[in-house]
Amino acid sequence: MHYIVGLARNARLEAQVEYAQLAMQQLYEQTGHKQRLVGEFSYAAQSWPHERRVITRLEWGELGCNPRFIVTNLDGGAQTLYDALYCQRGEAENRIKEAQVGLFATRTSCHVMRSNQLRMLLAALGYVLIERLRALALQGTALASAQVDTLRIKLLKVAAVITRNTRRIRLYLASHWPSADIFAHAMRQLRSP
Repeated sequence: MHYIVGLARNARLEAQVEYAQLAMQQLYEQTGHKQRLVGEFSYAAQSWPHERRVITRLEWGELGCNPRFIVTNLDGGAQTLYDALYCQRGEAENRIKEAQVGLFATRTSCHVMRSNQLRMLLAALGYVLIERLRALALQGTALASAQVDTLRIKLLKVAAVITRNTRRIRLYLASHWPSADIFAHAMRQLRSP
């Protein structure tokens, strides 16, 4: 079994990278540019039967130091594993969190399993629709990479007057709505073949 997981900071881990952080601090103070270093070392927590490979990502910038530690048994360069694998895993977690928080996917309080399953499926469908909206209708706009909450507040949750007659449905939006141009752009993009 292969793994790559985050490791909580502790005094022993920080002692391993103390000199590298001091060197990065000096470089930052000399250049004024954020410093970044990815390295690795062997480490064993007290409960571990043997040492394991720990990859560390150190940064020093205007907010000070920001070390990250991950433990893995995968082969490959530390930089590649951190950037191409671990950070991408984190991006997937961000998308899951976005669905849970922005689309209320955690509201599974029904007593019947099928009802909770339907709620989850509706949240998943909502997320797919939001992703398609971003990809097809919002490219080139300020909301192209916006979170679900932002899209809901600025683009979807809008007061409007709706009139309907036999041939068409009309939507009347406020004349001073800040996102009106983006909404019109999105509608044009979705309407075009």
